[in-house]
Amino acid sequence: MTRRLLASYLTITVLVLAILVIPLGTGFADREKTLLLAGIERDAHAVAALVEDDLEAGRTPALRGLLDTYAADGGRIVIVDKRGISLADSEDPGLGPRDFSTRPEFVAALAGQRAEGVRFSDTLGRSLMYVAIPVTSAGRVYGAVRISYPTAELDHRVRDNWLRLALLSTGILAVIVGVGFVLARGVTRPVQDLQKVTGELSRGKLDARAAANSGAPELRSLAQTVNVMAGRLSRLVASQHQFVADAAHQLRTPLTALRLRLETLEPYLPSDQQPKLDAALVETARLGRLVDSLLVLAAADAQAVAPSPVSVDAVTADRVATWQPAASQAGVRLDYVDGGSREGLAVPGGLEQILDNLISNALQASPPGSVVTVSVGSEPQGATYVRVVDQGPGIDEETAERAFEPFWRAPDARAGTGFGLGLAIAQRLARAAGGSVALRRGAAGGTEAEVSLAGVSASSASAPGGGDRRRAESFPGSNPA
Repeated sequence: MTRRLLASYLTITVLVLAILVIPLGTGFADREKTLLLAGIERDAHAVAALVEDDLEAGRTPALRGLLDTYAADGGRIVIVDKRGISLADSEDPGLGPRDFSTRPEFVAALAGQRAEGVRFSDTLGRSLMYVAIPVTSAGRVYGAVRISYPTAELDHRVRDNWLRLALLSTGILAVIVGVGFVLARGVTRPVQDLQKVTGELSRGKLDARAAANSGAPELRSLAQTVNVMAGRLSRLVASQHQFVADAAHQLRTPLTALRLRLETLEPYLPSDQQPKLDAALVETARLGRLVDSLLVLAAADAQAVAPSPVSVDAVTADRVATWQPAASQAGVRLDYVDGGSREGLAVPGGLEQILDNLISNALQASPPGSVVTVSVGSEPQGATYVRVVDQGPGIDEETAERAFEPFWRAPDARAGTGFGLGLAIAQRLARAAGGSVALRRGAAGGTEAEVSLAGVSASSASAPGGGDRRRAESFPGSNPA
């Protein structure tokens, strides 16, 4: 933006300078040409008056001193009679008469007309400005006078003037560049600060604030508005997180007490009432898992820990080994494809919870006798990924987009398989470390879930929460939901 503003200032300045300087330069050149021409014509009239009587009497003018003066100054005087034969020539006074009757300027002058112009002399190798006038007496033409001067001095003065104008324009442009850069930075710096702050806010760093004491009044007002918005948003999110955490904590105690009381009733119930007690205990356990999931979700949203490097392959191999018994019980083969030593950024304990959710979902979606494949690899951009691919019924685009919404469950999901929080938790844990989780239909059918983690070479400070130097604490453990 600074370059665009500076370019616009320079463009306007160049246009203004062109409008002013070009007429000044051409006007100076025209004025100098007019002055030189007027001086030559004045001298020509003076010489014509001086030789008028001699030409009328048919005598050769005695102008040796005047001819020498003009020759010394670089000028030339040629005086011809009414036939165009030279009577005096300052170029070489010793030469005899020469015929100038065919020269256009003498033809015009002998016809009683004034002639002027610029011509290039092949003999001298330079341009000459000349004026030719008739020598008349009582209305009769007795000869003509031509005075010419080289234009080198005129050209030199014109070039000097253009050079001065160019230097002046360059100085003005340099000043405009300096002043324009200061002005542009004064406009763009607050805008860049606002862009940086809004980017941090969008990444979840709700304590970011814009400087409201610099820039134009409109930008200061905008910065204050952004700060007010950020403060309100921070308080709103904090209150939401606190509400979820408080509600979950407050629910734990009565749920534990309820479960204990239900269990103490077992010896006193008739045998035909035992199924009802078992169902109540199952629902109580389900509510307990829901409370634990809410705690994990609140912790994931808080993003209060800094991501750190983890051995992705080691964690993945460990989680696959942990889920092997559950896979065997479900009649599903759980395979791990070792992609070599891989590292990525994750919040402490976050990758384990993400993989638990993804593997649990894959096992639930897989029919007996199918295979769930877990693999680790690296992307060209440097990120490390873990893919969990099942051979279940697959997933459509709408379900893949909405699967990460809290409490959303697919219409065909089996009852009692979860609360719709597992993928939401996984996504937020991944984003807390600058990564992501995605779902898509597998190339050979089924569902492909992928968690992508930022590479260790990437600055951890650039990831959300990366600037937090507090002691890292693991998120609360939870069952896949």
